[in-house]
Amino acid sequence: MTTAIDLRGLVREIPDFPKPGILFRDLTPLMRDPDGWQEVIRQLGVLCDRLQPDLIVGIESRGFIVGTALATAVRLGFVPVRKPGKLPGAVTGVDYELEYGSDRLEIQSDALADGGRVLVVDDLLATGGTAAACAELITAAGGNLCGFGFVAELAALGGRRRLPEPHPVESLIIYG
Repeated sequence: MTTAIDLRGLVREIPDFPKPGILFRDLTPLMRDPDGWQEVIRQLGVLCDRLQPDLIVGIESRGFIVGTALATAVRLGFVPVRKPGKLPGAVTGVDYELEYGSDRLEIQSDALADGGRVLVVDDLLATGGTAAACAELITAAGGNLCGFGFVAELAALGGRRRLPEPHPVESLIIYG
């Protein structure tokens, strides 16, 4: 008999980090728990079964942890989306606005040249700016976005609303 794993119970809450008034959701205890982490990858694998991506794209940096584990488990390739100046060769980039300034994401220009279906994964969906920029980048690089998968979501910040429709968005843990 299999017992359900309480993923939320494996997330540590750290008040006033990184600044006063913020309740930080620390996923590292979940990643450290082998049964909990295996359940995360299993549940995201079910999303892959449903959406049938050809590639997994992970957003720097914690999306690399989630994305490579998932890609390995479901036997798909992994493509990193990085901050500027981190990838060799020709890159395609997109600039985007954050609540406190602007940033840029890049992908190797040939990474999605075959036009395959792409699932974007990351550890956390908060305001949605970075994930929305990643979706734009995937299209610019020739990929076909098929959905998003997140370990956790801070729903009160409205990030889901910023992501392009009609692409499915799945979060394993949702905080109000």
